[in-house]
Amino acid sequence: MGSSWNSTEMEVISSVFGWIAFFSWSISFYPQVILNFKRKSVVGLNFDFVVLNLTKHSSYLIYNASVFFSDAVQRQYHEKYGFNEMIPVAANDVAFSIHAVVLTAFTLFQIAIYDRGGQKVSKTSISILSVAWLTVIICVFVAIPNHSWLWLVSCFSTLQVVMTVIKYIPQAVMNFQRKSTVGFSIGNILLDLGGGLANYGQMAVQSIDQNSWVNFYGNIGKTLLSLVSIFFDLLFILQHYVLYPARKTVKSLSPDLLSQEPLVAPSEDA
Repeated sequence: MGSSWNSTEMEVISSVFGWIAFFSWSISFYPQVILNFKRKSVVGLNFDFVVLNLTKHSSYLIYNASVFFSDAVQRQYHEKYGFNEMIPVAANDVAFSIHAVVLTAFTLFQIAIYDRGGQKVSKTSISILSVAWLTVIICVFVAIPNHSWLWLVSCFSTLQVVMTVIKYIPQAVMNFQRKSTVGFSIGNILLDLGGGLANYGQMAVQSIDQNSWVNFYGNIGKTLLSLVSIFFDLLFILQHYVLYPARKTVKSLSPDLLSQEPLVAPSEDA
């Protein structure tokens, strides 16, 4: 399962950071779900963001579960990076991924039953998802003959990184077009940011204890995941609090907001 810790204190600190990231990221799904329930509407939540997010978390779950539970994958990891290196996936990573898939799927269920206005999943997003999963299928057929299991799960890791980069863009653009963040929960973003920072803290502690930074480039997906997420979280925070701040409280949305077309000026709070 990997090398042991050199410092008990470092092991405890790493565990604390890991579970802080787990709870922050896990709880981050609920503000949006609660907001959708209260409004009985998903207008303002970009559907491309949600469906891309589901693919992202699904591929991340496959990667985490494979690395954590598969002896074959772990053996190939050690052969590539060294037998003294720790496996770069912890129990909290697997637990988070399972929870993320369930909550993202539930958000899609809310999209199906609540007021959607004129919003829908774009053809561009559908095309991206089709290409992504077709690529995964090809990778499976390439990996099976040579039993290249580590390479295969790395493909899933790469997919989740690509989805992480792509998924935020539709929501950021939509906020810009509407000049508002109403319908998109900032609580989700604040908790996501906290989780990303705690995740980096955990990885840094592990690297310091082992006197090796393989933990970062040996699990490049996890590293890039945090970096990209933090960047977009800061962008959404800028949009919500600085660019399109709340002006007044309204009980209903303007009919103009039932579409994703750009608006000339903001007409509701965030």
